Amino acid sequence: MTSYATSTARADMGELRRLRSLLPPELQSWVTVEPATDVSPPLITCEELGKDQVEVQVDLAKWEVLALDQRNLIFWHEVARIQNDTIPRDGWEMAALAIGLGGAVGELWVQDGLLLLLALSLCGFSGWRLYRRNNGQKTLQEAIEADEKAIALATRFGYTLPNAYKSLGSALKTLIEQTPVKRKRDRYVKRLDALKKSAARAKERSRAGYSGGY
Repeated sequence: MTSYATSTARADMGELRRLRSLLPPELQSWVTVEPATDVSPPLITCEELGKDQVEVQVDLAKWEVLALDQRNLIFWHEVARIQNDTIPRDGWEMAALAIGLGGAVGELWVQDGLLLLLALSLCGFSGWRLYRRNNGQKTLQEAIEADEKAIALATRFGYTLPNAYKSLGSALKTLIEQTPVKRKRDRYVKRLDALKKSAARAKERSRAGYSGGY
């Protein structure tokens, strides 16, 4: 008799294989889908493992409570982030900032003006990159753009445009309900508002195109 743990493991592997099949063909050779292994991981995230390798990590315990269409659109949102090249990099900025600060302190001690200037320049550049990476408005806009591309990916995989919008909207509503942290919840709310506006524009274009045919 098959144990519950074995059945669960098989179901998880089946879901990972299903998600891999939802990758566009041009991504399948360098994007992998794996279960998240961190303690209290996010529902789904991406990580760049190397120059030509990206891993999508899924918290399967949280994932399985979502409806199938919700899973698909959330997954395609992450795929869109990969296509848009907006996933986090390897975090060299923090190391560069630490090196720059350490160098600046050292050069103050030995009073080498040129090296001090170089250390301060390294601090400034890495600090600017960190600001850009963590800028809330920028990351929100990137998420909204990924939502738009997720809709396009859904239609590429057979969804009608209204059903794609409906599925992603349903997924965002569920994430809003399940997210206790206000800052993160507000981001989902803003994404949902932007999605509603996008759906309304798409509906108007559809009506205009239909009317123009007669």
